Amino acid sequence: MNLKEILEALNGLPEDERKGVEEEAAKATKGLYWVPNPGPQTEAYYSEADEIFYGGSAGSGKSDLAIGLAVNEHTRALLLRRTNKEALGLVERMAEIVGNRDGWSGQQGIWRLPSSRTVEINGCQLEEDRQRFKGTPHDLIIYDEVSDFTETQYTFINTWNRSANPGQRCRIVATGNPPTRPEGLWVIRRWAAWLDPNHHNPAKPGELRWYTAGEDGGEIEVDGPGPHLVNGEMIAARSRTFIPGKLEDNPDLADDGRYAATLAALPAELRAAYRDGRFDIGLKDGAFQCIPTAWIRAAQARWTPNPPAGVPMCAIGVDASGGGTDPMIIAPRYDGWFAPIIEIPGKELPMDRMGAYSAGMVLAHRKDTADIIIDMSGGYGSSMYEHLKSNHLDPIAHKGAEVGHGRDRSRQFSFANKRTKVIWQFREALDPEQPGGSTIMLPPDATLVADLTAPTYEIKGGKIQVESKENVCKRLGRSTDRGDAVVMCYSTGIKAANIKGGFEAYSRNRVPQVIMGRQASRRK
Repeated sequence: MNLKEILEALNGLPEDERKGVEEEAAKATKGLYWVPNPGPQTEAYYSEADEIFYGGSAGSGKSDLAIGLAVNEHTRALLLRRTNKEALGLVERMAEIVGNRDGWSGQQGIWRLPSSRTVEINGCQLEEDRQRFKGTPHDLIIYDEVSDFTETQYTFINTWNRSANPGQRCRIVATGNPPTRPEGLWVIRRWAAWLDPNHHNPAKPGELRWYTAGEDGGEIEVDGPGPHLVNGEMIAARSRTFIPGKLEDNPDLADDGRYAATLAALPAELRAAYRDGRFDIGLKDGAFQCIPTAWIRAAQARWTPNPPAGVPMCAIGVDASGGGTDPMIIAPRYDGWFAPIIEIPGKELPMDRMGAYSAGMVLAHRKDTADIIIDMSGGYGSSMYEHLKSNHLDPIAHKGAEVGHGRDRSRQFSFANKRTKVIWQFREALDPEQPGGSTIMLPPDATLVADLTAPTYEIKGGKIQVESKENVCKRLGRSTDRGDAVVMCYSTGIKAANIKGGFEAYSRNRVPQVIMGRQASRRK
């Protein structure tokens, strides 16, 4: 039932009953700084989840929910926006709700209320700014416009969601709209049960799901609060939910229609995100985003569960692991068809025999004498490379800083380095406007989309320069391992799209000849 239906039901009561309801409501909310609107905002306010994502649509009262919980329900709250300037907007709104600025210290960024509650309002603009909140417990942590934050900022700061008071509830509340940039796609992955239309076990709005740490250092969904046995330890799970809210649920903005008119005037893709709260829309690409999101989505739409008949595995890209929480990524390719990404947790890789073990994992997934391309940046792939080479398997070392020979398809530009070359050539392979269209088929994988859409580019002195991996990882707060493995995988090996007749001619006439020719040339 939405707000309009609730108000209509209330107004439809006899006058004495309606007055009684209003008196009970006034009594129940006496002494509160703020009262949630009936509907989704109230549902979010009283949700039992340890971690709540509220919002979806602009104007649904997301910031008000954050402030309301802080001033009414918690003793030590932390309200975050990505920048300090944006955080000042929360200060202004809180002053309106509280009715004054008494207790606010702009220098400390802390609001001390008469009820002994403290509300810290701050920004977290740089990735390293997360360290400023290390070790300081907060029983409520709010991320206003959560998709503006990196996933590592979010998970790191959440570590200190606790209280020394055993009677104080602790929770995390994220608010926001659908992400419109690749950096925010982690939000859809974290709340995939509610937001990802391809999720194997979709959840209903407001439904609680339980999550805890998995054996590989990631997280797994479990069937209740537990505790659950993980790595020999009994670990309790935390609950999570998503509650959608819309403009019409918020009478403060919906009544006069002006804000609705503002949202209606937005460009189509932003209107779908901010007004309609749709998480299944295409992202708004940056002006110099290297690979357009729509091209990747189209490649995923072409994907089938199995490779085309008769087409062998021709290449396998490997992003090596440094152990610990860093996984090993394997991306196999059958011409234009890419198999689902294989991820091997770093904890499963023995550090004392990393090279031999990693090489064995590659060979376990390799078929048809496919080319093996190993990322050598960072040095993690060296021992695997040497082990494969010593066994006469001829792995290909990929070093992004090397010279990028050749030119782009237009013949107008050369490449600043090899990293630029392989990413740009993969972009060209995805281009739907090329003769015959694109034959690339990518598996449905939200992280892969985020990885491939992350790098930007610029033109310098007649050369294309793709953003360095170091800069991309710093901006995202994580490594783009899946995207790197896929791009490397496409950088070498047979491509039937370049052979007249395509898949049919390739599988019928050319495959045995090309494979035999390649092996023979290696034996010379």
